[in-house]
Amino acid sequence: MRALDDLSLEVAEGTVLSVLGPNGAGKTTTVRILATLLKPDSGSAHVAGIDVIKHPDKVRELIGLSGQYAAVDETLTGWDNLVMFGRLYHLGRQQSINRANELLERFSLTDSARRPIKTYSGGMRRRLDLAASLIVQPKVLFLDEPTTGLDPRGRMEMWGVIEELVTGGVTVLLTTQYLEEADQLADEIAVIDHGTVIARGTSDVLKKQVGGERLEITAENQDLAKVQEIIAGISATATHVDGRTVSAPVSTGSSALIQALRALDEASIHPLDIALKRPSLDDVFLSLTGHVAEESLPEPVKKKKGGGQ
Repeated sequence: MRALDDLSLEVAEGTVLSVLGPNGAGKTTTVRILATLLKPDSGSAHVAGIDVIKHPDKVRELIGLSGQYAAVDETLTGWDNLVMFGRLYHLGRQQSINRANELLERFSLTDSARRPIKTYSGGMRRRLDLAASLIVQPKVLFLDEPTTGLDPRGRMEMWGVIEELVTGGVTVLLTTQYLEEADQLADEIAVIDHGTVIARGTSDVLKKQVGGERLEITAENQDLAKVQEIIAGISATATHVDGRTVSAPVSTGSSALIQALRALDEASIHPLDIALKRPSLDDVFLSLTGHVAEESLPEPVKKKKGGGQ
């Protein structure tokens, strides 16, 4: 069985490429190969122009990696972990200390720096793991589902850090199951399924592949019949009614919205809501793969024993 099937990716310097797909799609295998942790059976891969198979040591000097699970020593403090990572990267003692202090402050971990990792929440561990991947100020950063298990606040904080790194010139390959995360962070998105890239482009380009926009009007029950008539006069496709919301695909964009507003005003109908909706990445994924993504962006998670945000 092939984990990757003729998969080809290219990431422009100083941008974010999001590799989007469900569990088992091949995202982690891709990252492990590019990070020199796994040797491919065939094909080639280059990071910052360096062959990952022929010169893995040189690649490791340029990259940072944050995996799905925090790769830290729970018996050590956060400060000790970062200093240890600095020494493993052959930084001098003082340089390792300085870098550890800088990263602890950057990730809002200064107050807990001297606490053992086993007392950290899940979100704190994720932040420390990302901090460890930045010890050597990498040119290329691999983030394998970096926000898995974080609550919405922790996820937003992590997004801010990633955006800051890219602004500073770091190139990021981000794997995620969260469609909103790819929409928020990625310059380009590669959708993979069963080890193959099935679509690639910006969020806007991928959404256009699904089709046009939808006009949606929510109104009082007594106005629904007239609203259906109005939308039917704008769209060439049958309308859909869901509760008090009437919708239909439109091809004229904002012109359809203006036309609807005029017709509603002439009919003395005051809608509860009216919007022109574009396809979401959820729609894209369903259209491309025939099934929904493995996970959507979750609601705030409940704290579990030994972890949480």
